[in-house]
Parts: sequence; C-alpha cells; structure tokens
Amino acid sequence: MSKATISPVSARGPADHEVRGQIVAAATEHFSRYGYEKTTVSDLAKVIGFSKAYIYKFFESKQAIGEMICANCLREIHAEVRAAIDGADRPPEKLRRMFKAVVEASLRLFSEDRKLYEIAISAATERWQAALTHEAQIRQLLQDILREGREMGEFERKTPLDETAAAIYLVMHPYINPLLLQHSFDYTAEAPAQLSSLVLRSLSP
Repeated sequence: MSKATISPVSARGPADHEVRGQIVAAATEHFSRYGYEKTTVSDLAKVIGFSKAYIYKFFESKQAIGEMICANCLREIHAEVRAAIDGADRPPEKLRRMFKAVVEASLRLFSEDRKLYEIAISAATERWQAALTHEAQIRQLLQDILREGREMGEFERKTPLDETAAAIYLVMHPYINPLLLQHSFDYTAEAPAQLSSLVLRSLSP
C-alpha cells in the first residue's frame, strides 16, 4: 500500500493531476505512521503544505483518500492472484494456487503495515466501493476457473455454476475479508492446502 498509484475511486479534479498523486503519497505515509482513524484532513493539509480547501478540490472526504489507497492495494493483490492462476495449466491447480495466493497476499497486507491495514478493515466494515469491487473480481476469477474446469470435464456440472461459485467464495471469505482475517491467523499456514483439497473433492465429476 505504499505506492501512489492513481485510481478513479471517489476522486475530484483532473484525472491526471499530479497533485492527487502527492496527496495520496503523503496520506499513505501519514496513515502508516499515525493510523487512519486518528488522522484528519486538516492533519494531511499541514503535512502536505496545502490548505484543507485545496485538498477538497481533489477528494470529497478523508474516506475518499483512504478508499483510493485501499483500491491501489487491492488492485495489487488482485494482480498477484491473477498471476498465480495464470501460472497453472489445469483448473484444479489454478484453484489451489488461487487459495494460496489470496491468503499470502492478504497476510502480507496485514504484516507489512498494521496501521495501513486499518484502512482495509474500515473498507470491509463500511463496505467501501473498493472492497466491493475487489470481492466481485475474486468471485469472477473463481467462476472463470469453475467454468473452465467444467468445460474440460474436471469438475461436476450438476450444481448451478453461480451456486457453486458462491459456496466456494464463502469458504475463502475469512481469508479475503481483512476484518475476518485477523481472527484466522492460527490457520493460515495449513488452510489454503486443506480448504482447496476439500473443495476440489466436492467438485469431482
């Protein structure tokens, strides 16, 4: 979450304006040091050297800034999961790698910067658009794997595809949602392999 990548989440002003990047970079550093909840837009204005009114030209609220930072991080997680899936040839292995990559990427988010992780928790708790988009992307990846597995004859076809995808997503959810992840640390070492094996047995044709 340290990068100041620009995303369109809740942003104002010119889309390519470099000032937005400055605000995101400064906010990321400040949130990392003092925490998201304890920081105000006034605090950010002092750190950056802008007026609060000027910041509001680019972001409608502190949440909008936090949501852009969160969206940047979740985009990196999605790219990592996508790369893990693309590295496998067969759907069962893709599913195994997806489970593993989701857990590892989520854990890294937690371990690298606990204060920035607070933003992810706020996003999950308050159902920010960035969190909803991330969940939808993970669901789509999962459904694509299932569809490919059915087409190749590797997965059962009796259960409706959307029902199967929804059920497997619920199995993965404690390791996708940062609010739940903090209660699942005791199982992260073995969970990906055990859960993916269980799911694959249920998908056997």
